[in-house]
Amino acid sequence: MATEFTAGSFLGRWIFAAALVFGTYNPSGYSYISWLLSEQTEFGPVVVIVGLVLLIAWIIYLRATFLSMGWLGVTLGTALFAAIIWLLVDVGWLSVDSTGFITYLALLLTSLILATGMSWSHIRRRLTGQFDVDDMDD
Repeated sequence: MATEFTAGSFLGRWIFAAALVFGTYNPSGYSYISWLLSEQTEFGPVVVIVGLVLLIAWIIYLRATFLSMGWLGVTLGTALFAAIIWLLVDVGWLSVDSTGFITYLALLLTSLILATGMSWSHIRRRLTGQFDVDDMDD
């Protein structure tokens, strides 16, 4: 029996996606990429383990997103968010010179796409009444 999908369910998926995206990279310098590329970082098992955990989480999120939304859905979601950023620049609410803020916004929108992908089967079922079923080999 499937559990009920709520706004809290989506929020939980989004928080984890945001932690994954911003934990992997962000312009503040407090991310895995910044840690990995730092001159003070000594390459060792801890760096590798954290990298592998992040890679596993990325694979889980990306696989679920592409399986549920497909290339078309991910492309349309990305295009929608890019158009939103374009609109914000066009109306003057966002400056092209504020690359740090645009980077944060792009990372935030990436986390929204991942969370939507993780939630899409539930959202689609709510909107259409149709269930998604993974193909299973006998």
